[in-house]
Amino acid sequence: MMNQTSLPARVKKQHMTELAAYKKELYRNPRLAHLFIEMTALCNEHCIHCGSRCGDFKEEGLLSGDEIRSFLDYVKKNFPIDRLQLCITGGEPLLRKDFFEIMEYARFLGFAWGMTSNGILITPEVARELKRTGMRTVSISVDGLGETHDWFRGREGSYEETMAGIRNLLEVGFDHVQITSVIHKNNIHQLDNMYETFCKTGVRSWRAVNIEPIGRAKEHPELLFGPEEYKRLLTFIKEKRFARTMEVAYGCSHYLGTELEREVRPWYFLCNAGIYTAAVTYNGDITACLDIERRPELVQGNIRKDDFKTVWQDKFQVYRNDSRCTGMCKKCKEYKYCGGDSFHTWDFDKNEPGVCLKGILF
Repeated sequence: MMNQTSLPARVKKQHMTELAAYKKELYRNPRLAHLFIEMTALCNEHCIHCGSRCGDFKEEGLLSGDEIRSFLDYVKKNFPIDRLQLCITGGEPLLRKDFFEIMEYARFLGFAWGMTSNGILITPEVARELKRTGMRTVSISVDGLGETHDWFRGREGSYEETMAGIRNLLEVGFDHVQITSVIHKNNIHQLDNMYETFCKTGVRSWRAVNIEPIGRAKEHPELLFGPEEYKRLLTFIKEKRFARTMEVAYGCSHYLGTELEREVRPWYFLCNAGIYTAAVTYNGDITACLDIERRPELVQGNIRKDDFKTVWQDKFQVYRNDSRCTGMCKKCKEYKYCGGDSFHTWDFDKNEPGVCLKGILF
């Protein structure tokens, strides 16, 4: 596969300026493109970085299968589902005993759906069931090789279990299997070996993201990136992105500056929270991106008592204005492009970005 041709800086700035103007239009007319459903808060791993802190609290108020199916009926009646991606996540979504009943119904209704999973439970039989119930895309988490992955995810032997799950998906004919890896200070030295290993599996996409200062990762500052790690990861992605049939890309997080924007992922940075993306948590709460800190004031409603379409149209205002243009952001010329960066790393107590790559990458 040929390398993507870099664009001149002036062209990129023109594109980003147009995107900034378009974002203002999305504030007024948001378009739901990605709807996340958190099937469960339970997980069979205990990851060091988990933003949701799965396993650290009791799962209470879990939506029933009937409630989720009723909600899917509602969404089909009130939104153009041909332009909507249903994103299934957890916890580990496959831990739900009625998982396939729910997803069979989603397929019957005509939803395009994909899933994020740790892959441990994807036996050959489960892989066939995922295909039968219409799963189109899947992202499997692999956070290092061998014992490095096992340590990070808190489960001995999970690396081999996860890689077996990936093989099972590929063997039943899934084309859109993506590996997602959280890169931190203890596995960044494995980047080249991870690349070679993942290429050999036959997957066509590897998404590498830096560990974020959210959730349980806050308790492990020794794993967080410094300037050199950010530079190393993004340089690696740029060099490997289209080197073989497996595309390597950075995640959606963070504004990277003119030089790297569009070079390590398909388009320019735009935090989708509340303008393209909404989520329903395991207990029915309506929120934006599930990686955002779970604070009461950020819950927009609950599908058990609120009309979801009305909530989507009229609420989410914290994500649809320039209130973050304050402090260090107000003085920054790049704000018009980044808008305060990703909401999931925004510090709502200090009212400032928890991650800003200005001064590091640009």
